[in-house]
Amino acid sequence: MNDQSFPAVPTPRSSAELSRLAYEIAKATLEGFDRHYRIFREISREARARFELADWKAVHLAHADRIAFYDRRVVETAERVTRDFDAERLPEELWSQIKLHYVGLLTDHKQPELAETFFNSVSCKLLHRSYFHNDYIFVRPAVATELLDSDAPAYRSYYPRKEGLRRVMRRILEESGLTLPFPNLKRDLACVCRAARAGLPKPFHAEANHQIQVASSLFYRNKRCYLIGKVVNGETEMPFAIPIVHDGQGGLTLDALLLEARRIAPLFAFSRAYLMADMEVPSAFVDFLASMLPRKPKAELYTALGLQKHGKTLFFRDFLHHLKHSSDDFILAPGIRGLVMIVFTLPSYPYVFKVIRDRISPTKDVSREIVKEKYMLVKRHDRIGRMADTLEYADVAFPRERFTQALIDELKREAPSLVDDDGDALVIRHLYIERRMKPLNMFLDEATDDQIVGAVIDYGRAIKELASVNIFPGDMLFKNFGVTRGGRVVFYDYDEIVYMTECNFRRIPEPRTPEDEMSAEPWYPVGQNDIFPEEFAPFLLSGNTVKRTFLEHHSDLLDVAFWNGTKERIREGFIEDVFPYSPHNRFAVRFPDMFDGAPVRQSDSAPL
Repeated sequence: MNDQSFPAVPTPRSSAELSRLAYEIAKATLEGFDRHYRIFREISREARARFELADWKAVHLAHADRIAFYDRRVVETAERVTRDFDAERLPEELWSQIKLHYVGLLTDHKQPELAETFFNSVSCKLLHRSYFHNDYIFVRPAVATELLDSDAPAYRSYYPRKEGLRRVMRRILEESGLTLPFPNLKRDLACVCRAARAGLPKPFHAEANHQIQVASSLFYRNKRCYLIGKVVNGETEMPFAIPIVHDGQGGLTLDALLLEARRIAPLFAFSRAYLMADMEVPSAFVDFLASMLPRKPKAELYTALGLQKHGKTLFFRDFLHHLKHSSDDFILAPGIRGLVMIVFTLPSYPYVFKVIRDRISPTKDVSREIVKEKYMLVKRHDRIGRMADTLEYADVAFPRERFTQALIDELKREAPSLVDDDGDALVIRHLYIERRMKPLNMFLDEATDDQIVGAVIDYGRAIKELASVNIFPGDMLFKNFGVTRGGRVVFYDYDEIVYMTECNFRRIPEPRTPEDEMSAEPWYPVGQNDIFPEEFAPFLLSGNTVKRTFLEHHSDLLDVAFWNGTKERIREGFIEDVFPYSPHNRFAVRFPDMFDGAPVRQSDSAPL
């Protein structure tokens, strides 16, 4: 961005001066966006080097930094417009002209939809909310992105009918941009061929249009990168993903072949950290992914690719569309009333809305600012598939007539500083929006014994996986966890979340006297960050099936040794390997005979 300051602008006197000024402000705003996306692409492009160096600490730092970039550029741009164009003295109606000039500047732009969202972000910092409509900001998109692509297209096509699957896969890897070797490539490709034969429809006949389409960028997250594409054959399309990992000996190896949308969708789940990919034209990548994952809204795909601000824009457009085409009321969300948040929902819409109370229960040693810090911690942290992502909004106007009186009363009583009643609208000054899940306590109350067993096992896994990435949930009650539509247990209550390395896990000392043993108060000193895992059981394990299952699979969570051992590994810099797919899909597990040193049979590596 050009940091040269313009002289203070006098109040314009003619339409020509207004138009020139509107153009200059539009140009300055677009320069702010272009700087943002240039930096965004640079850090995303560098993901390959971080992956090949196995620099996992740098991976996590880059993920957190990239999230912060957007807000920094918005603030910089808003300050530039205020400083260089005396924005506070400009007529607010000028923004309709600014928007028109901005649309003109987006001709042939490669990221027009993202630039529109950036314009909204800057405008909303400078305008009163009464101007938040389509004359002044992009409530509706102005520039179409259909068929928009870069000179290097978002995906490449390969033709195994002509070359054979094994040769095509080798060429795909050669053109992936990775520089580390694949020491066991013959074995890896044989595994791909074997898994493809098992997973593709039978009988398989290669049609004239048979091809493999592969995204032109790999997708990086944590200790893996993903080759993502789809097999096209006649009218059939089959999405696939191939995770690539380090082999522990300085090279790379193919880890699995994931077929079908239901196995690939978790890679883009709202409970995982954002992926990194080098995208000149992000809309082309999103269109390609959407063709593979039709149940994934584009808002979620943009968000999963680290473009969460535009994901928010698309989400809100979808939300307004849903409001227009529905008539049910917003209600308090079912479940146990929260001590920190007011949670409400629209039954016909699969999300919940969370507002921080003005008067937080004294049993919770937090403030509104602390809660907001915790939510930002989660957004910037590795969510490892176990913490729900949230969309944060300010000054959201809801139709008042769609709120039940009980919900209005709750909001005005418990969060009056965040609620403005404008008659026709309830304006909520700050809230979080989150994917709705079934609270785990409610799920367990209604579940069969088999469902209880599965949920309790996954609940314990969730806690262990969170601990492995330095997260202690704080309050581990079942009500603070939800069950996704895919049956996965996810944590969503962050007000007591803390880093594992800040916790002091202790055993309860032996009582000194019978009076100590009978005392209602601890007879030993307890520090602020002291945690006694032995105390978890009485609070968590109610019901025979729950207790039996937990003790059978996760009794180590009640032992201080587990927690201190995990904390020590974190301090030593060890990064746990948590799979976003079933370990049973890994080639080493699925095809053990291919990893026992026996030579690869030619039939395993032959074309389909």
